Amino acid sequence: MGFPKDFLWGGATAANQCEGGIFEDGRGLANVDVCPAGADRNAVITGHMKMLEFDEAHVYPAAEAIDMYHHFREDIRLFAEMGFRVYRMSIAWTRIFPNGDEENPNEAGIHFYEEIFKECQKYQIMPLVTISHFDCPIGLIKKYGGWRNRKMIDFYLHLCEVLFTRYKEYVTHWLTFNEINMILHAPFMGAGIYFENGENEEQIKYQAAHHELIASALATKMAHEINPENKIGCMFAAGAAYPYSCKPKDVWEALLTDQENYFFVDVQARGYYPNYAIKRLHKKGVFPLMEDGDEEILKQYPVDFISFSYYNSRCIAAPGEETEIAEGNLFQSVKNPYLKFSEWGWPIDPLGLRITLNQVYDRYQKPLFIVENGLGALDKPNEDGFIEDDYRIEYLRDHIRAMRQAVEEDGVELMGYTSWAPIDLISAGTGEMRKRYGFIYVDKQEDGSGSLMRSKKKSFEWYKHVIETNGECL
Repeated sequence: MGFPKDFLWGGATAANQCEGGIFEDGRGLANVDVCPAGADRNAVITGHMKMLEFDEAHVYPAAEAIDMYHHFREDIRLFAEMGFRVYRMSIAWTRIFPNGDEENPNEAGIHFYEEIFKECQKYQIMPLVTISHFDCPIGLIKKYGGWRNRKMIDFYLHLCEVLFTRYKEYVTHWLTFNEINMILHAPFMGAGIYFENGENEEQIKYQAAHHELIASALATKMAHEINPENKIGCMFAAGAAYPYSCKPKDVWEALLTDQENYFFVDVQARGYYPNYAIKRLHKKGVFPLMEDGDEEILKQYPVDFISFSYYNSRCIAAPGEETEIAEGNLFQSVKNPYLKFSEWGWPIDPLGLRITLNQVYDRYQKPLFIVENGLGALDKPNEDGFIEDDYRIEYLRDHIRAMRQAVEEDGVELMGYTSWAPIDLISAGTGEMRKRYGFIYVDKQEDGSGSLMRSKKKSFEWYKHVIETNGECL
């Protein structure tokens, strides 16, 4: 049994975390470019510190990142050497439309991604393309306020039309928005939203999310019309929520956390706002304004498959309980006493992946795709300059084993797995370079120094063997 023969093994990156080259070939500035490293990053990505341009007081790691803009051929060749069948990547919106609202696309940007797709084609690697991976043009934030404005739908659809048309012969699998539920936790990074004093932040976040949900549905419609071969997926940050104890109040809080996590996917996969969300948002006075026809749009154009990131499960206690806090993928939750933790304080829970796969598949009965899963760690080269990252191999082995059990024993329909990330890149949460995920080491240091030279870690050959044996040899 095991994984199906056509299972899609690969890796995942995001343009803003790996490309760099933000001033080259007519590219415009995006929200993720101006998210600084250091103490102010969280205030910026959560929309509580306005930053729409560079200043002298901060460091902006996305400006160069790992310079994949000039190294993509070398990087894709290394992905091919590992045996990748799929490469999940994203488009930098401002390479295609520098300000976001131009009528005609920037041909240099079109050409850049065409070259990437040709390189993938050369090695028979299928691109899985995220249209918006934490990416909003600064031009649209300044003029319209980002996704709080409904006009964003038209600009996004114009981008989609160009991508679906120009890359028709290269790409058939698309994701509309990365980790759409992050709009509630990091609204500037997720949707280009910053808040003024006195604004109703909850109302703005849910209104912006509604605009993204309509945009996602209309993009799905358009993708199917332009190319019937297109498959469109949604993407959310997943991770089962465990009650801290068997106290009914803890169980209830965990259920509420799961519902908040699934809310946007409920809309994208089922085609309507679920009753629990309607009731609670109305009670809070933050139910989004809808236009005539919105409900019909959501109903008619649900996604074809569901993708998600999984880094850890979450542990939830009722308010007022004295508990220790653990870190996570931009989520904080209670520290689970039964789990080990990464160097960044994230829980390590492989069984949680199997639980999450079962929960998501039971809920939607649509094909699933794990598009992010990996371990951020301090990788230290030995005397020979080689990185023996056995801790990463152990983490991935345990998670892939849990994934295989979900497929083999539980009957979960899983399309593929792309680890985050196959190559070291900038961390979205912290902006750090030293938090490394890759099978490929990049000589780029926290202070910006380094040769950018690529080299294979121990995990490179291990993952290559996993793919060769279709997940049988771990």
